[in-house]
Amino acid sequence: MSLIAMFVSVTVVLGQGTVTGKVIDSDNDEALVGATVYLKGMTRGTITETDGTFMLAVPAGQQTVIVSFIGYDDQTFDVNIPSGQTKDIGTIMMKMNTVGLADVNVIASVATDRSTPVAKSSIKGLTVESLVGNQEYPEILRKTPSVYVTKQGGGFGDSRINVRGFDQRNVAVMINGIPVNDMENGWVYWSNWAGLADMTGQIQVQRGLGASKLAVASVGGSINIITKASETKEGGALKLTYGNDNYMKAAFVYSTGLKDNGLAFTFQLSHTRGNGYVDGTMFRAYSYFASLSKVFNDKHTLTLTGLGAPQWHHQRSIGSYDGVTLRTFVDPDNTDDPYTDMGIRFNHLWGYLDGEEFTWRRNFYHKPKFFLNHYWDMSDKTSLKTSAYISLGRGGGTGPRGKINGQYDTDWDFRYNDSQYADKGAVRFDDIVRWNSGGSVPDFGADKQTWEDYNIGDPPDNRRGHFADKYVSTSGYGFIRRASMNSHNWMGVLSTLTHKISENFNLVAGIDYRYYKGMHYRRVNKLLGSDAYYETDNYNNAGIFVSQEKPAGAIVEMQNDTEIDYYNDGLVKWFGFFGQLEYSAEKLSAFVSLSGSNQGFKRIDYFNYVQSDDLQAQLSSNGQTMESDWENHLGGTIKAGLNYNINDKHNIFLNGGFFSRQPIFDNVFINYVNQVNEDVVNQKVFALEAGYGFRTASVDLDVNLYRTVWTDRQFDRGVDLANGNDGLALFSGVGEVHQGVELEFNILP
Repeated sequence: MSLIAMFVSVTVVLGQGTVTGKVIDSDNDEALVGATVYLKGMTRGTITETDGTFMLAVPAGQQTVIVSFIGYDDQTFDVNIPSGQTKDIGTIMMKMNTVGLADVNVIASVATDRSTPVAKSSIKGLTVESLVGNQEYPEILRKTPSVYVTKQGGGFGDSRINVRGFDQRNVAVMINGIPVNDMENGWVYWSNWAGLADMTGQIQVQRGLGASKLAVASVGGSINIITKASETKEGGALKLTYGNDNYMKAAFVYSTGLKDNGLAFTFQLSHTRGNGYVDGTMFRAYSYFASLSKVFNDKHTLTLTGLGAPQWHHQRSIGSYDGVTLRTFVDPDNTDDPYTDMGIRFNHLWGYLDGEEFTWRRNFYHKPKFFLNHYWDMSDKTSLKTSAYISLGRGGGTGPRGKINGQYDTDWDFRYNDSQYADKGAVRFDDIVRWNSGGSVPDFGADKQTWEDYNIGDPPDNRRGHFADKYVSTSGYGFIRRASMNSHNWMGVLSTLTHKISENFNLVAGIDYRYYKGMHYRRVNKLLGSDAYYETDNYNNAGIFVSQEKPAGAIVEMQNDTEIDYYNDGLVKWFGFFGQLEYSAEKLSAFVSLSGSNQGFKRIDYFNYVQSDDLQAQLSSNGQTMESDWENHLGGTIKAGLNYNINDKHNIFLNGGFFSRQPIFDNVFINYVNQVNEDVVNQKVFALEAGYGFRTASVDLDVNLYRTVWTDRQFDRGVDLANGNDGLALFSGVGEVHQGVELEFNILP
């Protein structure tokens, strides 16, 4: 009898049942693919299918089922499982563990899998943290189709990204849906966002015209970075990282969690430093992120977010006049040239000054950005999401200025050779200081020439002036390190209204306003032994001695009366509107999108025009004044697309669009003055794309075909004129065709 009782007991314990259900996002009712479903205290589990459903075999009896998904609060259910039967626990509504993150996705036009008909790739924040290591932020996108990433010269934050063959000026980079491409030239400098890896909640790369409703520069695609938000749970973490070449990083994050009064606060701070893999590319960087949210009721939420990454880093950049070729780094033929085969880490721009690492090229910048977001659920059918933002960028980059006895800094005479210095090819900065301050450096050429009370405007060629015991550098006599400053003030408002017209139709409309002021000038950063620099390019203050050095740090003060070479402001204002009609049924989803914008440009030049209340006194020979008129250009987009889900595994999509893109600032004003290019026209972009997707719980596969035609491009190139002056060649009516096939797949065994 005891054996029979034992057998019955065992069969009860080993009896099996099944739990089923469906996991969806509580904010948008979308299925969560890949959510984890498991039993408390046991290792067995499963993940949800493409439609959010799951089926899990479990021991019969009372069990605790846990549903987990990255970025969402865990859901726990106590379930009694009958032996041999199926228990359906219904639809599980998952809530994000951050405040307002779903609302940011609306502002940012984040595409939805198997619904939005665009080619896209998404990376979650935890994946970003695990992949980035001591790489630069853009490098985590290397495995994304049609994305090419290069480190450029190898300096910290100097990476560049191309999408479908288009450079960064033609790829819209956005943070929480807010464009960060420079409003004058479209460039993005990743060193300004060195701390983004710590703050990222999600990255979504949309290739082609994408799903963005804004008329942004997304010719090749868009990179939308969604930052973390205030956490709903209290907690903190400290992270330490160490890598090659003295790479070190420390980061701290803390969240208060969502309090009973509706407040939640998350703060993060990090510091990164290292020597750089390339010689002479030392860097120092900080980053900070803070998000404060207030949930007032079911209808209103306010979120204030601030982030920034003050940094400086030494660079390696190679120009056409530097005398540096591939043979400089690798010389398989063993030529007799002593300055070849220097190795891949060689950097021709650096050396030591008073025993400390010093370089001609140093980048420094701080670009804090602040967002105030208001989320208003006006009714069950209507919501308004608004983001007001401001960015105050300060910084620039350094470079050499001047000559010594007719030779530029690129001449190898100003670098050490084997017999003189351990670091072959390093710049002889200490010798430059000695020469600039009146000392003798025989192999630099002629020694100093002394003139007392001499007119500095007319010294003999290839000499330095020694005036009343003051050694002065000019553009042709002695070297200084100048700093080219590119600061800006940028503010804007982006507001999106969403209205559910019916069960199948949604209407999205909004406005996009931006105002930008770029401030461009040069100043003396290091006199390198000279007592002053003689400035002659300012029409209003020609022939001044600049003796004050300005630091090349991350946080720098505004300009004053010591500018050299040039000083001008670029003003850009933008007003746009957009509207999108969306259709969604069980298997078919489609959209039609329209946007329009007016972009105005104005240029103020403080050097090339006489500053006077009398406009006639300002006029130059070509009739321009120091402050140009506003030059306005209209542009817009029209896009449409549809997605059809054949079944729960297969889907196809098709989209196309036309983009009338306004010219950039440098196309409107030419020759570095207020001269307007009368021939400038909008650029035209035609894009067509088709795609196929396959989804299971363990396999994601996408195939895309695309063709983009870009016409009426304009650009310019500097040229040397026959009279010895510098000139500018303008190119217009240039066209490009980009087409290809993309394959992306992920397997989760």
